[in-house]
Amino acid sequence: MNKYLERIYNGVIKENPTLVLMLGMCPTLAVSTQAVNGIGMGLSTMAVLILSNIVISLLRKVIPDEVRLPSYIVIVASLVTVTELLMEAYVPTVFKALGIYIPLIVVNCIILGRAEAYANKNGPGLAAMDGLGMGLGFTIALTLAGLVREVLGSGTAFGAQVLPESFPKIGIFIQPPGAFLVIALFIIIMNAIGIKTRQRELVENDGCDGCCATCSAVCDKKEAADK
Repeated sequence: MNKYLERIYNGVIKENPTLVLMLGMCPTLAVSTQAVNGIGMGLSTMAVLILSNIVISLLRKVIPDEVRLPSYIVIVASLVTVTELLMEAYVPTVFKALGIYIPLIVVNCIILGRAEAYANKNGPGLAAMDGLGMGLGFTIALTLAGLVREVLGSGTAFGAQVLPESFPKIGIFIQPPGAFLVIALFIIIMNAIGIKTRQRELVENDGCDGCCATCSAVCDKKEAADK
């Protein structure tokens, strides 16, 4: 697979930030009550991800290690401010719905995590594609979660009525616990159909049992066997 396309596949499927890495759960729980909110939060995060990855990649040899993380935060905060102002000007309805979670993109662990794990070590082209892949994965997960929760909890989809008014609504799905239930359902489906995620590779290839407490013991046994 082309290394640029591989970055997109990695973010959408293999290391989806919401469904595999379990990052950015705060906005996932809070704003995915409606599909349109999921799209708004996902696209705004994706824009910041792409731009911050490019800038950090270009400056990776200039920024001293001692001030690396503070520099990342300044870069991300500047981009988030621009994104917030643009959303307030052009999509005020989505801006009001997302509220405080737009400025909180600054401390979203997905953005800082990709900056540290990938953009800081690769060129701007690959860094941009990594941001695109992770942003798409985040957007897709939030939109699908929002759609399921909106249909089950309110009987609507993207604001349009899709279930009869008499159809019983399941109120828990528009509450934060509903997000946990929907995400768990998505993960069950991914595991059931055998989608190859990073977690499955660790279990199948490296003998990881999913328990961090025993990970060192597993690694020690593997190292001894290799010797």
